[in-house]
Amino acid sequence: MKFGVIGAGQMGGGIAQVAAQSGFDVVVHDQKQEFLDRGRGVIEGSLGKLHEKGKLTDPPEAVLGRMQFTTSLQDFADCDLVVEAIVENEAIKKELFRQLGEIVKPEGILASNTSSIPITALATASGRPTQFIGMHFMNPVPLMQLVEVIRGYQTSDDTARFVNETAEKMGKTPLSCNDYPGFVSNRILMPMLNEAIQCVMEGVAEPEAIDGIMKMGMNHPMGPLTLADFIGLDTCLAIMEVLHQGLGDDKYRPSPLLRKMVQAGLLGRKSGEGFYKYN
Repeated sequence: MKFGVIGAGQMGGGIAQVAAQSGFDVVVHDQKQEFLDRGRGVIEGSLGKLHEKGKLTDPPEAVLGRMQFTTSLQDFADCDLVVEAIVENEAIKKELFRQLGEIVKPEGILASNTSSIPITALATASGRPTQFIGMHFMNPVPLMQLVEVIRGYQTSDDTARFVNETAEKMGKTPLSCNDYPGFVSNRILMPMLNEAIQCVMEGVAEPEAIDGIMKMGMNHPMGPLTLADFIGLDTCLAIMEVLHQGLGDDKYRPSPLLRKMVQAGLLGRKSGEGFYKYN
């Protein structure tokens, strides 16, 4: 099987790595060669660590040998499945899928790793809505078990079956849901993170106490504010806005503190500071 990935960043690189580990021939695309080189370096490092721990069935060079890195979308023409993992921007994704719909062979399936953008809207843009689906991998992809599989309004049973089987071949557990704002994962998770941020804003407790209470009291492996910093506060805000707009209920209103921190450039780990400081 030929597996395509658009985007060589944290998510795309992880998806590509797991696909190659699973024996698929993988094509990885990014806009610039420097992004591809950086992504390849991260994959090499990850494979090296897994090899040291004895968790790879093939040596790292064999896995890398199944991967092709490219800046040309034309290299996806004969892919059986292409997963998009680029910036969370609906207009940019729609334009990409419009191009892929014309390039990828007619029987090829297109999928998006989006965490909140409507699958049905992207499916329509692709021109092949029955062969379109959401494959929402969790971060970090090589370690996390779940793939949230999101059916658009016109996704066919054959498409859903193929994608579920592919996820299982990748060692993942696919769980299905329908195309509503935030799907299941972020519809439940993001309001919890937003509420934790609201608690900080109202002075209910310090961030360390809020995280500690949720870790020790609810057995969460990571506190909500630590998790928000890990995801990126800008991403959290974008998803809350999708929920608020798509569902029209004020319980999904983003916390003013979340909005203010994003305006200040305090985005969490990626900027060096969010609710906590990072080196």
